[in-house]
Amino acid sequence: MPCEGCLERDNMSTDATTEFLLLGFSELLCLRVLLFLIFLIVHLVTLAGNMMVFVAVVMEPSRPPMLFFLCQLSVIELCYTLVIVPKALLSLIVVDGSTISFIGCAVQMHFFVALGGAECFLLVAMSYDRYVAICQPLHYMAVMSEGFCLRLAVVCWLGAFAVALGLTVAVFHLPFCQSHRINHFFCDVPAVLHLACTQSYTPELPLLAACVLLLLLPFLLILTSYVCIAVALLHVTSSVGRGKAFSTCISHLAITLLHYGCATFIYIRPKSSYSPARDKVVSLVYTNITPLLYPLIYSLRNKEIRGILRKMLRRKKTAQLN
Repeated sequence: MPCEGCLERDNMSTDATTEFLLLGFSELLCLRVLLFLIFLIVHLVTLAGNMMVFVAVVMEPSRPPMLFFLCQLSVIELCYTLVIVPKALLSLIVVDGSTISFIGCAVQMHFFVALGGAECFLLVAMSYDRYVAICQPLHYMAVMSEGFCLRLAVVCWLGAFAVALGLTVAVFHLPFCQSHRINHFFCDVPAVLHLACTQSYTPELPLLAACVLLLLLPFLLILTSYVCIAVALLHVTSSVGRGKAFSTCISHLAITLLHYGCATFIYIRPKSSYSPARDKVVSLVYTNITPLLYPLIYSLRNKEIRGILRKMLRRKKTAQLN
């Protein structure tokens, strides 16, 4: 049944003149200044932290596979925050919310989903790296060659961007009701789907398919890798060797739990359970706090990163003395 007051979805109405209104945190007017300062500080620290990891890895002439994947993750987090946070900061400056064009909303959603999906796939690649390092140590350098890691990274990026494109096209071909007010600080998939003039669950099928490809399938692959790692560690007689091997996985496990915990809560659920206030809080953690924690976790837990950072500091001190 056609909905009354829907935006026409023909070729004449899908241009950039159609706009959505991002309400952001308009209900918290008294806290706008405080939220803006917190967002800005977290954003700048996140950019600095991920840029530091990226520069440190790039400047290292001999990069093991794990550092190569860490560099990829830092690029993702840099792009991730630049796609989401500036618009969120703008929504705090503008009292009644900020507008975003139809095309701009679609582009933001596409990059958000694509970057999140690429991160899921890279976490799979990193879990496979740990599996080979622990379960097949003698073949590690032959299996995780530079060419193989590069091909793996390209597949992760292209696969995520392809799935994100399909989801974005499916979402923005839906008829939207007269209200174009998105109760969020960016064009998240559940928030935009909430505006669709449909009573069935059919519009959720592309989101379900994307969740299977970007969340469920990578999670099962990561779980398989760690089951194999756990079985291999059971055969290690030395408790010191077992602890040393497991310690190399702690950072990756922490990032995986953070990433999948928030993503599962937001996306794997029916449209009827959508709660704008709750989603915005979880999205704050997902888009601001976790990108800030990633470089902290890896810089504290990864001995290669710590070593590179120490060398960078020594070079800086030497340059200042000279």
